[in-house]
Parts: sequence; structure tokens; C-alpha cells
Amino acid sequence: MNARMRGVIGAASAALALALIGSVVSHQPAGAGPQENHVDHGNHPAAPDARQAEAIEAQPGIRAASEFRANCRASHRSGDDPIIYPDRTGASHVHEFFGNRSTNASSTYTSLKAASTTCDPAIDLSAYWVPTLYKNGQPVAPESVTVYYQGIHDMQRAVPHPPDFRYVVGNARATSPDQNPSARWSCTTQSPSSRDFMNCPAGTKLETYLDFPTCWNGRDLDSANHKDHVVFWNGSCPSTHNTVLPRLEFLITYPVNGGGLSLGGTVNGVNVTTAPGYTFHGDFMNAWNQPDLQQRVRDCVNAGRICGTNGRPI
Repeated sequence: MNARMRGVIGAASAALALALIGSVVSHQPAGAGPQENHVDHGNHPAAPDARQAEAIEAQPGIRAASEFRANCRASHRSGDDPIIYPDRTGASHVHEFFGNRSTNASSTYTSLKAASTTCDPAIDLSAYWVPTLYKNGQPVAPESVTVYYQGIHDMQRAVPHPPDFRYVVGNARATSPDQNPSARWSCTTQSPSSRDFMNCPAGTKLETYLDFPTCWNGRDLDSANHKDHVVFWNGSCPSTHNTVLPRLEFLITYPVNGGGLSLGGTVNGVNVTTAPGYTFHGDFMNAWNQPDLQQRVRDCVNAGRICGTNGRPI
């Protein structure tokens, strides 16, 4: 499956999504770091409410009308998360970072702007990260990462993500696939997809899409749970979040197939490397060169054009 042929995930029941919020993971964890760094991940965004779940489930069927992109490589991995656990080195489960090479627990907009990136274009100094993928207990770096910025509704009204804007998508605490409609796994060259890992056949590779919300309250760069300042929505944005952002989408391909897959995660306050695929999530801190980001939004997203990494129509 490629960026133009997305698989369809079975829609989750809104009632079930609500009923399952707050469930407790019961499988036996395996440690992924020093015991003193094990902390509860309770401040990570949890399962969405029914309306948000419905809007997230609609995402795979929404085709971008305009976009620009950054092609990135994996940079490094660590147990840091500057959004969830700022200044707490090693407090998080293990993440795979791409984009800004300097991202760590103490990253700020200023520190990101002073560093370099693994992305093309090099003017995108943003920090992007997801939980590390493991195959039979061994970490696997992404083979490729494409970060899309897409116009999917009211694209003429879309504005650039402001400097130091940050948000998190997905449910790291999910205890079943129904609790995380953002998780979406598939196999290259094939169209079916699933919220949990796919057992991809020989000759294919594992891949995932992760979509971020597009409706912002127009005021806050972050919020206490890192999600309330933005919402998913079917159609035009609501009055409470009426500023349109381009849809941020990660397309990540991993050089693996078959079984034996797991993620870095936090279970019952313990950091593990055995979390299931339906706990997948992603984070973003904006550190683009802002005038270039504004130009791309204007000339690509607002103008209804498909652009490459150079910000020009393909």
C-alpha cells in the first residue's frame, strides 16, 4: 500500500470505545530500562471520546487534495519524551526519533533550532517521534519516513503550525485495538490494514500511517494532556477549534515482515519493549524555518497543489 492507496480499518463501536477507557493492562511486563526510571504514563493522552473516535475512523477514507512533504531518516532512539516528560531523561519508554538530531528530554524550540535534521528539506528542524518497533526483542529502525502536510478540508483556510507548536496522537495506554483508532498497520503492496500488527508475507514490508488532527483552538501551543488544543472533526472545524491546520501524517516503512513484533511502551508504570501494535502513537514539535513553512502552506495546501520536498508542485 502506498500514500495513494490506503487500507480501510474496520470501524470501532463508539460505545465500546467509551466503555473501554481506563481499562488496565494485565499482561506481564518486561523491563526496558533502570527501575528507578519507571514511571506511570498516566499523563499520556488516552482513548478518545465517541465523537473523536468517529472522526479518527473516517481519516483513512479522506484523500488529500493538496500537500507538501518531508522525507526523513531515523536519527536515534532513547527513553526520552520532551512533551510528556520534559527534563526527565530516561523516564519514558523507548522512542524512535526522526527529523531533528538533537531531540532529548530537555529539548526546547531554541535547542531544536540550533541543531540539524535527518529530513529533506533541511529547513525542517522539527522533532518527530514514535515508539520503537521490536522484532523478536531487537529494535528495528524505520527504513523510510515520509511526513506529509495535507489539505483535506477547508484547505484555503489552513494556516501553518505556529513555532513551538506540539501535540500527541494515539493511545499509548490502549488495552485493546478498539481503544486506539489512530493505530493503523499494513503491508507494502497490499491494501488491508489493522490496528494491531499485520503478519506481512515474504516480499512485503510492515508499514504504518499515523494521522494528526486538523482543528486547532487558535490559541494554545500545547495543553495539559497534549490533545485538548486540537481535535479531529468530520467536515469543517467546530467553533471551539475553528483554526484549520494541514493534516500531519506519518508514513513509516520498516524493513521487516512476519511475526515477533512489539513496541516500546509503559505497562502498569513499568517501561517495556513488549507493548502491542494497538498502542502506537506519535509526537510532533514544530521547528520548521517558519517563513518556508508559511510559503509551503500558501503555495501548496491553500493553492490545492501536490508539492514535493522542495515546496514546489510535482
